[in-house]
Amino acid sequence: MSVTKTGPVRYGMIGCGMMGQEHLRNIALLDGAEVAAIFEPDAKMAQAAQTLAPGAQMVGSMADLLAVEALDCLVITSPNFRHLEQLEEIAATRPLPVLVEKPLFTDPTHAERLQAFRDNYPAPVWVAMEYRYMPPIAAFLDEAEAATGGITMLTVREHRFPFLFKVGNWNRFNRYTGGTFVEKCCHFFDLMRLALKSEPVRVMASAPPPVNHVTEADAPDILDAGYAIIEFASGARAMLELCMYAEGARYQEEVTAVGPKGKIEALVPGPTRFWPAHLGAPPVPKLVISPRDPKGPVERELPVPEELLAAGDHNGSTYHQHVGFIALVRGERSAPEVTLEDGWAAVAIGQAVQRSIETSEVVRLADQPWQRVSQDA
Repeated sequence: MSVTKTGPVRYGMIGCGMMGQEHLRNIALLDGAEVAAIFEPDAKMAQAAQTLAPGAQMVGSMADLLAVEALDCLVITSPNFRHLEQLEEIAATRPLPVLVEKPLFTDPTHAERLQAFRDNYPAPVWVAMEYRYMPPIAAFLDEAEAATGGITMLTVREHRFPFLFKVGNWNRFNRYTGGTFVEKCCHFFDLMRLALKSEPVRVMASAPPPVNHVTEADAPDILDAGYAIIEFASGARAMLELCMYAEGARYQEEVTAVGPKGKIEALVPGPTRFWPAHLGAPPVPKLVISPRDPKGPVERELPVPEELLAAGDHNGSTYHQHVGFIALVRGERSAPEVTLEDGWAAVAIGQAVQRSIETSEVVRLADQPWQRVSQDA
């Protein structure tokens, strides 16, 4: 459990590539926070991280990082396939509060290891799910029940840019990412469970042949588009439509919920740094509520402060997530808002989607380990 912390909260960073550097920029915006130590094995990424956090001690290994006495908490932003092994090393060496980026793990055979970690780790673990904290998505989650009268259908459409280049192109290969619907889409499966307040029971999915990366060296095997339909125990249905060669769209994510009373939509633009200057000002996030009676959509803009837009690619959500996490470290809140069970469930749904695509079969999700863990807790 967290204890009350006075004075600055000192972070240790594990991995500081593109996403880790976004975390650094947002930690710098927090009152009473500083980055004390960084472990980043790539020289170019380490240099960029040092520029963003010049007061941080640069270390050469996980062991060296965990030996830094000043640390109050840890942030894991390493490649996906390292997350679980690094959590286990932390547990064996120095269990501190952790913010770990999604996906929580990548290999379905590692579920028992994750359960053992979860059952024995004495400090809080917050799984990073930035999409929950985007202003239009947060407003959507707050207002969906009233706007719809109870969601029966939930649709997430992400039309976006291809996977970016990362160190060693690890994000091009299923063995490192867990597959596109784990790596990229676990955010959306997390939103589905959160919005529907129910657990998934069946998954059906299909994907066309890849368009991106097909001429790259080493034969990347990731998908870049597809559909997934998830049935929930409540009777609600949710659908994800992903396309990673649609960056010309005005909005990157469109999240829609419908129920007996009406419809609600969240419209989320992509990173502002990708918006072409010749098109003028980038799009502003919006929330649209369309009641059945009386008819008449109500549209509301939800602009994000420029300072937060400049700090990352996720519409200010990384900052809002850190506000919650630092409160947890300080003992001002009792539990993570995004739990290990949440992170586990999101990955398990993504893995089921990958299996359904590979086998062309419906995948059932009854009696999942994350549910048993949650019930036993």
